[in-house]
Amino acid sequence: MKLVEENGSTFRESSQHDKAKPENLYQLLKQAASDPADRGILYYPPGKVDEVAGRTSYRELLRIAQQQAALLPPVQDAGTSIILLHFDNHRDGIEWFWSAVTAGYTPVISTPFTNDLEQRRKHILHLQMLLKSPMILTTERLVPEFLGMRYLHIETVETLRDGSPKVNGFVHHDSTTAGFSAHSEATAVLMLTSGSSGNAKAVCLRHGQLLRSIEGKSKHHGTGRSDAFLNWIGLDHVANLTETHLHAMLHSADQVHIQAADLLLDPRKFLTLISKHRITHSFAPNFFLASLRAALEKPEPFGPSSEPDLSRFRILISGGEANVVETANALTVLLREYKLPAGTEVIRPGFGMTETCAGSIYSKKCPSYDIAHNLEFNSLGTCIPGLNMRITTEEGVAARPNEAGSLELFGDVLFREYYNNPKATEETFTSDGWFITGDRALIDKNGYLCLTGRAKESIIVNGVKYFPHELESALENASIEGLTPSYTVVFPHRPQGSQTEVLCVVYLPNYEPNDTIARIGANDAISRVCVMQSGVKPYRIIPLEAHLLVKSSLGKLSRNKIRAAFEGGTYSTYQKTNDEILTEYRLAQREAPSNSVEARILTFYAELFDLPEEEIGVNTSLFEMGVSSIEIIKLKTKIQVELELEVEIPVITMMTNPTIRGLAAALKRLQEPKKYSPVVTLQANGTKTPLWLVHPGVGEVLVFLNLAKYIVDRPVYALRARGFDEGETYFNDIPEVVATYHNAIKEVQPSGPYAIAGYSYGSMLAFEVTKVLESENDKVQFLGAFNLPPHIKFRMRQLDWVEVILNLSYFLDLIGEDYAHEISPEMHKLSHDEVLDFIISKALPARMTEMALDKQILCNWADLAYRMQAIAQDYDPSGTVASMDVFYAIPLAAVARDKQQWREEHLSKWSDFVATPPKFHEVEGAHYTMISPTHVFTFQKTLRAALHARGL
Repeated sequence: MKLVEENGSTFRESSQHDKAKPENLYQLLKQAASDPADRGILYYPPGKVDEVAGRTSYRELLRIAQQQAALLPPVQDAGTSIILLHFDNHRDGIEWFWSAVTAGYTPVISTPFTNDLEQRRKHILHLQMLLKSPMILTTERLVPEFLGMRYLHIETVETLRDGSPKVNGFVHHDSTTAGFSAHSEATAVLMLTSGSSGNAKAVCLRHGQLLRSIEGKSKHHGTGRSDAFLNWIGLDHVANLTETHLHAMLHSADQVHIQAADLLLDPRKFLTLISKHRITHSFAPNFFLASLRAALEKPEPFGPSSEPDLSRFRILISGGEANVVETANALTVLLREYKLPAGTEVIRPGFGMTETCAGSIYSKKCPSYDIAHNLEFNSLGTCIPGLNMRITTEEGVAARPNEAGSLELFGDVLFREYYNNPKATEETFTSDGWFITGDRALIDKNGYLCLTGRAKESIIVNGVKYFPHELESALENASIEGLTPSYTVVFPHRPQGSQTEVLCVVYLPNYEPNDTIARIGANDAISRVCVMQSGVKPYRIIPLEAHLLVKSSLGKLSRNKIRAAFEGGTYSTYQKTNDEILTEYRLAQREAPSNSVEARILTFYAELFDLPEEEIGVNTSLFEMGVSSIEIIKLKTKIQVELELEVEIPVITMMTNPTIRGLAAALKRLQEPKKYSPVVTLQANGTKTPLWLVHPGVGEVLVFLNLAKYIVDRPVYALRARGFDEGETYFNDIPEVVATYHNAIKEVQPSGPYAIAGYSYGSMLAFEVTKVLESENDKVQFLGAFNLPPHIKFRMRQLDWVEVILNLSYFLDLIGEDYAHEISPEMHKLSHDEVLDFIISKALPARMTEMALDKQILCNWADLAYRMQAIAQDYDPSGTVASMDVFYAIPLAAVARDKQQWREEHLSKWSDFVATPPKFHEVEGAHYTMISPTHVFTFQKTLRAALHARGL
């Protein structure tokens, strides 16, 4: 042993030979808790990176885990009792992970849920089957994320703490701790991953496998008890669990955890935290390295008193996508300006998967080795102890040095099975037991791994994986005018010097080469669909001639051949011609800023997208430029600060005003007394007859955003109820609503033909507005009713204020629909104020922020929606219109038992009020999901076909 002095105290430092090695995770925690230095974990709460972090020592974490383990139901069958942990912050996730381990459960760490409610529902059902009806542990605040789905066994931490006296002073003894006696080969945790099908797989990670993995990492990187670790990845990702959390615990070293969003908005905070906490070890994918580089290359990124000190920083693991040598080299040089020791090669590109406990192959010579060997992408180095790699050719034999083939792995740090999925397990191993990674690679003459591609087709953009066939399907389903069906191909490409892969699209046009308007429409529609589907704008969109898109005898286009032709320059002439036409058209259409606010916002756009200002006009849309949610928040923050606005810009204002001119006008309206106008422009482009969409009963038009993005050949306007903004009164009766909307339509579109559609309650208003237009001899060529019958007063009378706000709450995705129905009886016992407090307590703060909601705004919205219902309680339809298209989905349970009854007994009655037989269109989804992200592709296809059939 040797003496170590730290924080004024002297103690003996134990070596690995002085104490027994832990055999399972609980023993690892107990070992860390016994360290005399009493190190531990620092947590930064979401959005509070500039505040003091909360700290929990390993000793305290052990005590918490023991106490909370006593609150969990007894394990029925050690090794098979599964608990799904669903939390949204590091502290809860880590503390309950260790509580589950201590109690002898097998924890499964839930991944964040998608905002697409239908996809979320499918994911939850899949987990319910895959994990065999597990216990789900979460907080009361997050319960609504499960959409009130029945048959789920959900427990909340609040209920566990309130319902058991064992929390008071109870401490486990090792003899009663199931976690202490877990066998090293038993499954310690299930980590969720996903394949091309989109369904999650659960990777079984064993106690011994995890321990051997972190020991191997430590030996490879030379880490020890004097290191300090920084993490910003969620615990659901194996890069947090093994690269940081367990690795730091192995040495009883300090670790710091921060939420990802707090770094992505300002990458410079990464260096600030490294300096503040004397970090030596962290993790960051290539896209974040590129963002950090860009931030550091700007002048004066730090103040003189806050310049970071990186003198202790020595290991920056990077994985998830290929690392660019030029980026690694440039960033290394930049970091050395902040006291990074001369000659230090801090970036360590690695290869790893959930199945290999994250990184298991690393390079420690980045970028020197790669520069010396003239590589474009960083090599990945050599294996940690406990793992072996090999390359096999298509013939199944071992590849020679520098010969590309299939990368396969074998060793103690490798998983052995997917939980409850023997088929996937069998398919992923060779007959002699090697794991097939799905990646193509080579091992050079020095034994260094270099990836060359993927056997499984995918595109990785900024660390996120997308599949070309899914994007192709989305483009086909969008029925984009100008595209020949089944002749569209999406493929990945990495441009020279790019930090990440990009996606490219080629298609067979059905318009004439000189039809510039059709070309522009097709190009922008492709871009918009790709952005909606993946959040990524295509790098290239190229129309090709038919002889370049020849199908095989099986009717398939070869994605690999098309990619090779693109990268070989075969399409360069077509690309150049297309780019010239697009540029010439956009320059001709470009409109310069007319005031200082527009000019400044244009500058912010140019900086965000790294484009020359002269290429951006005031009518350029954020969506056409491929904006992501993070970029919207960045832009919002930039505008808020730079323009010194005193009012907060709601995110929804950014989304509903995506052009520079529209946003500038919206900002002006935010700061001035508001004058009500019902018209919201959702899509201003296109030459066909505009489409008018009338709001549902909640009065708002946000529900139409997704739909409008797919209608690129005509302007799309929506009509919004009065009463949302300060000083506005609610409508008094239906005639007032109809007159207001009729006047607004005529002001924007003075003459017909008109195309109008309403969603739910809006169908009634669209019908009444159409009657007024036709009475004045205006032609309404299309009238659409989205899932509403003509007789509605019986339903309106069912909805009291409580039912209205519950409907509104699940319409806004604040709570689940089933949950709203479940709590309705109890809510009727509360005051309006108490109902509001309860709903806000259950809503996700992020969703409240996204919708710019607080209690006062939500209360006003509920009052407005209730007023809209109330003025229709005595409504009886009368008169007739020329024609109508009725779109019907699964009805509300309160009005009909199924689609057939809904159409035959309710919707069919529209025939009494239409001069010609109505056309009925069955669509996917239910009343509240028929135009949700899940069903909007097929819905817009049906809608566009109906418009076309009416001559529009």
